[in-house]
Amino acid sequence: MKIQKWQIGLAGIGAAALIIGLSSCASIPKGAKAVHPFNKDRYLGQWYEICRMDFKFEKNLNNVTANYTLKDNGTIRVDNRGYNYITKEWKQSIGKAKFVESADRGRLKVSFFGPFYSGYNVIAIDPDYKYAMVAGNNLGYLWLLSREKTIPHAVVTDYLKQAQSLGYDVSKLVWTKHD
Repeated sequence: MKIQKWQIGLAGIGAAALIIGLSSCASIPKGAKAVHPFNKDRYLGQWYEICRMDFKFEKNLNNVTANYTLKDNGTIRVDNRGYNYITKEWKQSIGKAKFVESADRGRLKVSFFGPFYSGYNVIAIDPDYKYAMVAGNNLGYLWLLSREKTIPHAVVTDYLKQAQSLGYDVSKLVWTKHD
């Protein structure tokens, strides 16, 4: 059986689409639910990272902030900054976020690398939009955020209980210094 060039081309296009589709997945940890209703306008602005599950892109960073602004095309500009206390340099990552379902649900996908997205799920937020807990695609990604450099102990306790109930090992959290 002779394979035609167009068949090879079609198979290549299909494989590329599959790779991009899989790499652009934005999921949510099992049992977690995104905040609904969610008010994107109240969520915009600057947040201080209180703690995180550490991973290579934030390794050795303190004074970490995230700033979210709405772009004209409806996506959200993500501006993450942090100070690497080992290299003594500021690090900045600019990305974009899009809603996975609807803008009134705290389920987004974020990209810092072209077509590759990962989950950004607001799974807890207080009524005043001062404190938030954000889950990534899986139990390897979690952040507690605050509009100020600190967060009340009662909020931390509540959020950590919620995280543990989802299966997070909260003993692995890195507590961000703001100085």
